[in-house]
Amino acid sequence: MTYDIKDKVVLITGATGGIGAACAREFYRHGAKLVLTDISQSSVDKLASEFSKERVLAKAMDVTDWNSIKKVIKQTVVTFGRLDITLANAGISWKKSAYTVFNCDETEFEKIIDVDLLGVWRTIKTSLPEVIKNKGQIVVTSSIYAFTNGMCNAPYATSKAGIEMLSRSLRAELAAKGASSTVLYPGWITTPLTEGVFGGDNLTTKMREIGFPLFLRRAITPEKVATALNKGLSKRKPRIIVPARWIPIQILRGIVGIFSDWFLANNTRIQSMLLELEDRTKK
Repeated sequence: MTYDIKDKVVLITGATGGIGAACAREFYRHGAKLVLTDISQSSVDKLASEFSKERVLAKAMDVTDWNSIKKVIKQTVVTFGRLDITLANAGISWKKSAYTVFNCDETEFEKIIDVDLLGVWRTIKTSLPEVIKNKGQIVVTSSIYAFTNGMCNAPYATSKAGIEMLSRSLRAELAAKGASSTVLYPGWITTPLTEGVFGGDNLTTKMREIGFPLFLRRAITPEKVATALNKGLSKRKPRIIVPARWIPIQILRGIVGIFSDWFLANNTRIQSMLLELEDRTKK
């Protein structure tokens, strides 16, 4: 049976980012009511101004704060009477350059985990009673980093792999309740966060060029992700991988992972660049 998003209430965390904003516009276009959340009230207010006031609730929310999340969920139910879909999309990465585990700042590493992994957990846990009651859906924005090597982006990749398993576990647990959970795996996207995730400099760009073929490195727009997600939700798909060229890599992740790990550890050019990166980013 097709799941119709029209008149459904959708909560989006990280709503003002590239994927979050694109999904908000796509869902709204298909008749959904929106709960837009992000760390800044002014940013969600700006996005909300694009939509009819009757179909949008814009609230600042901190996914590292249980009380902040609970307050927004309560306001959602008061405003719209229900919550059907939660898109746990909020995420951060390195603030400036890419780092290795050896030379990164401990506080920044743990902050990324707190937002990207535990923030998703808090959002899901708080949303579940309403989502289950309405036989709705939970969606987590994971990444191709859930099944590719996280070199130079370890906290981000660790989080994306972690929320993938969280969503997979949740899907099995929700089946008898009529609700579902979906993992969204975007590839490289043309958003500001992408530059942070991949370092945004010549060294990490060269590493990508050595480690990935050109067809996998081509970035797509957030709008393509939003379109794919909307279609996937209509069928309650367990996983949505976009662009589709990453699907074979995901299917063969065990084999590809073994080769990839070996290649990265043994390629002299990449190892030399890693040492250069560490030297450049010494504390």
